[in-house]
Amino acid sequence: MSRQRCQVTGAVPSFGNTISHSHRCTSRRWNVNIQRKHFWVPSLGRKVTLNVSAKGLKVIDRDGIDAVAARLIAKGERI
Repeated sequence: MSRQRCQVTGAVPSFGNTISHSHRCTSRRWNVNIQRKHFWVPSLGRKVTLNVSAKGLKVIDRDGIDAVAARLIAKGERI
């Protein structure tokens, strides 16, 4: 599963350093909690598959899948 970005919120991985007890710095990456989910969109009359974060799922619950799908299509996102 790709850990690229959330299609709904646009969240991408963050980068920083892990600092050990001896204060040695090593690079690390905080990945976004991306889930591949299937949704039935009544306005399109078909199922769509989206890569969404946990926060993106909350946005879909709050606004509805029709509104989110309309926003993605207006943005030019392939769904």
